[in-house]
Amino acid sequence: MKILVRGTNWVGDAVMSIPALKGLRRAFPDAFISLHTRSWAEGLFQDADFIDDIVTYDRHKWVIKDVLDNSRFLRDDKYDLAVLFPNSFESALTTLLTKIPRRIGYNKDLRGLLLTDPIAVPEWKDRRHEVYYYLHLAAEVERRVLGSRTFESLGEPDISIDVSDDRRAAARELLLSKGVATNGQIVALGIGSQNSRAKRWPAERYAALADKLSGELGASVILVGSQEDSDAAAKVREHSGSQLIDLTGRTTLSEVVAILAVADLLVANDMGLAHVAAAVGTPTVVIFGPTRHETTRPFSLNALVVRKDVECSPCMLRDCPIDHRCMTRISVDEIFEASRAALTQIDDRDDETPGGLS
Repeated sequence: MKILVRGTNWVGDAVMSIPALKGLRRAFPDAFISLHTRSWAEGLFQDADFIDDIVTYDRHKWVIKDVLDNSRFLRDDKYDLAVLFPNSFESALTTLLTKIPRRIGYNKDLRGLLLTDPIAVPEWKDRRHEVYYYLHLAAEVERRVLGSRTFESLGEPDISIDVSDDRRAAARELLLSKGVATNGQIVALGIGSQNSRAKRWPAERYAALADKLSGELGASVILVGSQEDSDAAAKVREHSGSQLIDLTGRTTLSEVVAILAVADLLVANDMGLAHVAAAVGTPTVVIFGPTRHETTRPFSLNALVVRKDVECSPCMLRDCPIDHRCMTRISVDEIFEASRAALTQIDDRDDETPGGLS
């Protein structure tokens, strides 16, 4: 059997879909599983042993061009089954035009008629972690195609991803070339957030945190993120008195995944790299404000959420219309102490209770 899995559209969602991908591999051990995903995701999944192939694409200005192009080049591979993690109409139309005989996904965005097996969105969707949303769909695939229910006997979902020794060595060489002392503690700061300014902890506080990490702990501090985070990185550098290594927009996702794998800690906003760091086993402190930490925190023992209970959170807004109290009430000292605790507990973190609930 040849299975095409349409991947998610955001880095964090891609990490949260990993347990479902691993479950599909267990349920279909002899199948050839291809992940059809945006080209950036290749850097996340390149060492994954639970998929056989990565088929990438990039978005064009016109969605219909994406649909026609993707369906055209996928058609020759003659897939037997399509599993759609995104809820988009476009992903369902693509697999229909690809002429994949079995197409399974959630019945959203008026696309039920395009699927052979439209799955009802579970009523608990906004109350349980997103990991279970993807797992539920994968379990339905197994039940409908094979008639078995092995997902029900699985233990705690596993979001971990492997990073090869060669990639880790290359990451250390890259950091050395930028002036990072790799024989000391390395702390990465994820200071941006592509789709929401409200999710950003103030730049001047990240700068003050960087100064404390560098001055009091002797850590090397690096800034990580995409090109869209460069403006936030510039503000952090402007307010900091430390020698920060700014890698925002200057690495591929593959490189930053490896960098996070060799770092000692990531402190970040609610962003995709927080999920990545937790997935590669790096202790992670995540600053949450306007979004739901219960459903979208990094699903890992390595992750600790810091947040404040304010009356207007979670608002899910991209810009705060008032005083940004969900973020401004989180102090530099609070994040510094959480960071110091994470750095001093690296060796015994496997014995800790699941993070993200504080």
